[in-house]
Amino acid sequence: MKSILAIITFICVFPFSGISQDIQYYRSIADTTHDPLLKLEAIDSVLSKSFRKDNDTFIVFSIQFINLAKEIDSIELAAKKAMNLQYVLTNNENDPRKAITVIDEVLAHKYKIKDSFLLGGLYLKRGGANYRLDLNKAIEDYTLALNNFSRKDSIYVADAYLFRGQAYSNLGKFVPAGEDFKKAYTYYENLKDYEYMLFAHQGNITMYSRNGFYDKSKQERDILINKLIDLNLDEHLSVSYYNQSVDYKKKGNTKLQLHYLLKAEDVVDRNKDLSNHLNYLLIHSKLAEFYCNDYEIIKAEKQIILIDSFFVNIKGDHLAESYYYGAKAVYSESLGEYEKALDYAQKKIEIVDSLKHEEDKMESLLLLSSIYTHLGDYKESLENKNNYYAIKDSIFNQSSANSLAYYQTLYETEKKEKELVEKNSNIQLLEKDNESFKKLSIIIGFALVLFFSVILLYRNQRNLKSKKILQEKFSQDLLQSQENERKRVSKDLHDGLGQKLLIIKNKLINSENNATKELVEETIEEVRSISRDLYPFQLQELGITKAIEYTITQIDENTSLFISSEIENIDNLFTKEQEVNIYRIVQESLSNIIKHAQAEASKVSIEKMTNSILISIKDNGIGYNFSEKYNDSKSLGLKTLLERTKFLNGQMKVHSKKGDGTLIEYTFPI
Repeated sequence: MKSILAIITFICVFPFSGISQDIQYYRSIADTTHDPLLKLEAIDSVLSKSFRKDNDTFIVFSIQFINLAKEIDSIELAAKKAMNLQYVLTNNENDPRKAITVIDEVLAHKYKIKDSFLLGGLYLKRGGANYRLDLNKAIEDYTLALNNFSRKDSIYVADAYLFRGQAYSNLGKFVPAGEDFKKAYTYYENLKDYEYMLFAHQGNITMYSRNGFYDKSKQERDILINKLIDLNLDEHLSVSYYNQSVDYKKKGNTKLQLHYLLKAEDVVDRNKDLSNHLNYLLIHSKLAEFYCNDYEIIKAEKQIILIDSFFVNIKGDHLAESYYYGAKAVYSESLGEYEKALDYAQKKIEIVDSLKHEEDKMESLLLLSSIYTHLGDYKESLENKNNYYAIKDSIFNQSSANSLAYYQTLYETEKKEKELVEKNSNIQLLEKDNESFKKLSIIIGFALVLFFSVILLYRNQRNLKSKKILQEKFSQDLLQSQENERKRVSKDLHDGLGQKLLIIKNKLINSENNATKELVEETIEEVRSISRDLYPFQLQELGITKAIEYTITQIDENTSLFISSEIENIDNLFTKEQEVNIYRIVQESLSNIIKHAQAEASKVSIEKMTNSILISIKDNGIGYNFSEKYNDSKSLGLKTLLERTKFLNGQMKVHSKKGDGTLIEYTFPI
C-alpha cells in the first residue's frame, strides 16, 4: 500500500520537477528499466510532455501505463489514464471502439475502485465513445455514471445529464431529453458554469425546434447566440447557426437557410482544427447538398473538394462519415453517376441505422428510393419508400400523440377551471336564493295559504325558467369555448405539426423525385385540411359564402362523395360567432354523410329569403330513424347540430327514412 502511495505522490510531483528534460530521456528510461516504480514514473512524464502534442506517443504510452498500473494492482491510477485516453482516441484519432475496449478492461476491476469520481467518470467517458457508435448504449453508460457519482461530483453529474439529454434528443425521445436538459441547466447554474449552461440551453432550444415551435426556438437561439458572443465562445456559434438553418429549411425558407449555413461555414473555417472536424464535415456536407438541390453544381463541387480533402481526418467517426457519404451520394446523383451514388447512399444508411438516427435514416431511404428509380430497379425503390413511410408514420404518430396530449391536458385543465368557477357561481346563486327564500318565508309566513301557494308556484316556475336559461347559456358558452380552443389548437397544429411535415418535404428535394414530392405535398395539404377543419380561418379571409363553397369543393375533390350546390351570397348577414356556427353546421352535416350515410351523392343549397336563410342538405344514403339516433347516448352529432341551431335561434327539420336518404333543413333568422 505504501509503495502505491509513493507512486501516486511521485507522479504528481515528478513531471513538474523534470519538465525541462527532453521527452526522449523519459522514453529511454521507460523502455529500458525493469523497476515497475521507475517505469511508471517515466511513462507518466512522457504522457505529460506528449499530451496534445504527439497523439501517437500519448496513446502508446497511455496503454503501457494502464497495463502496468493494473499489474501492480493500482486500478485507480489506470482509471485516470483510461479516462484521459478516451478523449484522444475518440475525438482526435476517431477510434471510439478502441477507447471502449481500454475502459472495459479497467472496469473489469471496478470493485477495486472506491473513488466515485473515477467509477462514474469511466462510465461517462465510455458513454462519450458510444455516442459515436450506438446512442442507446451511450444512454445506458450515462445512466450508470449518474448512479455511481456522489454529491461531491456535481459538475460531472451535470455533464451526464447534458450528454444523456443530447442522446435522447437524437433518438427523438423528447420528453426524457427535456427533463435531462433542465436538470443539467440547474446544476450548471448552481455551479456558475456559464459555458455549459449555454449548452444545456441549446438542448432546450432543440426541443422547441423538434416539436415545431420555430418562433420560440428562434427567440431563444438569438439569446443564446448573443451570450456566446459576449462570453467569447465563438467556436460554438457554428452549431447555433446550423440549427437555425435547419429550422428555416423546415419552414421552406431556402434564402435564410443558405444565409445561416454560410454563417456557420464562416465560423468552422475560422476555427478549423481536428477537435472541430465533426462540425466542419457537417456544415460543408450540407452546403454541398444545398447547392446540388439548387442546381448550382459548380458551387457544390467546391464543397465536395473540401470534404474530400478532409475525409482522412474522419475515418472511424461514424457520425462524420454519415455526413460525408450523404453529400457524396447527392452529388453523384446530381451528376447522373447513379451506381456511385448508390454505393455512397448504402454506406450512409448502414451507419445511420447503427446509430439509430431516425430522421437521417428517413433521408437515406428516400435517397436510395430515388437512386433505384434512376437505375430502373423499381422494386427496391418501392421497398425503400415503404420503409421510409413506416418510419415517417411512426415519428408522426409519436409527435402527434405528444402534441395532442399536451394540448388535451391544457384544454382539460382550462375546462375544469371553468367548470369549477361556474359551480362556485351556481352555489353562490343558490345560497343567495335560499337566503332570500327564507327571508321571504318569514315575511309571508302568516299570510294566507292560497297566497303562499301562489308565491311558491311562481318561484318554482321562475327557477325552472332560470335553470333552462342557464342550461342553454352553458351549452352556448361550451360551444363557444370549444371554438376558441379549436382555433388555438388549429393554429398550433398548423405552426407546429404542419411544419414538421415540411422537414420531410424539404428533404425530398434532395431526391428530385417528383412523384414522391407530390405525395408529401398532398400529406401536408391533408394536415392543413385538419387544421382548417379545427377552425375555419378561411371565414376571415373569404367570408362565410366562399368558406362554405371551399369546404364543399374540398370534400368533393378528396372523397368519393359527389356534391352539387346552389349557394346564394349570405356574407355580412350574421356576426362572426354566428358565421362560425353556420359553417360548423354545414361542415358537421357533410361529415355525418361521409361517415354514416354510405351515400354516393349529396346536394347543398342555401337560399336567402326576406328575413331568414334556408340551408338544405340532402343525400341519397341509407337514411336513419331520427328518434333512435337522437336518443342514442353515443350519438353526439345530432345533439351538437341542434344546440348550434338553438344558438342561432333557428329551426332544424330532419326528413329521413331507413333506405331512403336524408334531408336536413335549417332556417336561421337574419
